[in-house]
Amino acid sequence: MDTEFLPGNQLTLLNSGRAYFPALLAALAAAQREIYLESYIFANDAVGHEVASALCAAARRGVTVNVTVDGFGARNFAADFRPQLSAAGVRTLFYRPELGSLRLARHRLRRLHRKLAVIDGRVAFVGGINIVDDDNAPEDMRPRYDYAVRIEGPVLAQVHHAARRMWEIVTWVNFKRRFRIRPLHQPCCELAGTQQAAFLIRDNIRHRNDILNAYIDAIDAAEVEILIANAYFLPGIRFGRALFAAARRGVRIGILLQGKSDHPLLHHATRTLYAAALKAGIRIFEYEKSFLHAKVAVIDRDWATVGSSNIDPFSLLLAKEANLFVRDAQFAGELRASLHDAIADGAREIRAGDLATRAWPARLLSWLSYGLIRALVGIAGYGHKHWHAEAQISRRPPAP
Repeated sequence: MDTEFLPGNQLTLLNSGRAYFPALLAALAAAQREIYLESYIFANDAVGHEVASALCAAARRGVTVNVTVDGFGARNFAADFRPQLSAAGVRTLFYRPELGSLRLARHRLRRLHRKLAVIDGRVAFVGGINIVDDDNAPEDMRPRYDYAVRIEGPVLAQVHHAARRMWEIVTWVNFKRRFRIRPLHQPCCELAGTQQAAFLIRDNIRHRNDILNAYIDAIDAAEVEILIANAYFLPGIRFGRALFAAARRGVRIGILLQGKSDHPLLHHATRTLYAAALKAGIRIFEYEKSFLHAKVAVIDRDWATVGSSNIDPFSLLLAKEANLFVRDAQFAGELRASLHDAIADGAREIRAGDLATRAWPARLLSWLSYGLIRALVGIAGYGHKHWHAEAQISRRPPAP
């Protein structure tokens, strides 16, 4: 199914927490009726407390405030914030709360990874930024580099519906009758600008492949350039084939990945793909200045996406995700320029010679990591049937 782009939106690209949190806090301070906020992480740091205080202030002035966090990513939320929030009247829920078991079960890999907020049905935020300070990271990885989008206009109705629906589902699963949905506040869907946008989610029912399909459709239609920045990049066979086909027809492809990673397993597994990508003419850059957490792309300077979905099996097959897709030359151009600045200022291009000089223990570690990722996806029930990585395209590790 083709992505349905709605016209008439006003979109503001927000680069990292330094731009995102002032905009979010201003919207929370102006809230009059309702707030929905979803986050994978809600950190016990300066930003977390600032956002919590803004949510409490809204609740005290009569705003219905609904906060949903992931039970693993925000597993300390109950101790760090829930008493303060509950005392102010903020309603909070956990998506799949962790119960202390060490058993590796399928459901543990299915997380609420979305990062979004909807205020009064008039403004929304979508992106990859958790409620966490940019500098809440190891010293050599600061500051976190990421993106979000402030949204006004008709596409906001799709964001509002998704947030409301998530609240309904988690309320029902947690038997929280006192958290039942209150009368619907219709989102403001009046024209706010000139930009076309579509909001897509990934779940395990009706929207399993919506984000993946939107990416592949855009890659298949690419004529000039594909620029991807993604924190955790381990695409499946469909995504890989689309990229390689684009490279064969002469499309310029650049991929910006983490040089400093908080998930070494995925980082090492991703490096198994480098040799085949470089051979196909795909350029790979590792961002070494700080911690890259972005999940964005620009294609042919008029298509762009910003969201929470990584290009790996956990995001594309398991987690609850949300991305905004945009058809607008101005927005795509702004994101493209920002990514090129990041590459010029803090990235190192990976070349074939770099792979040839890698020691055999490093190559072995990459392939062991890749094998373990496939095993984890298999535990979730997707291993053989639904997901194969680019070893299908390049079956051997890089030559020593």
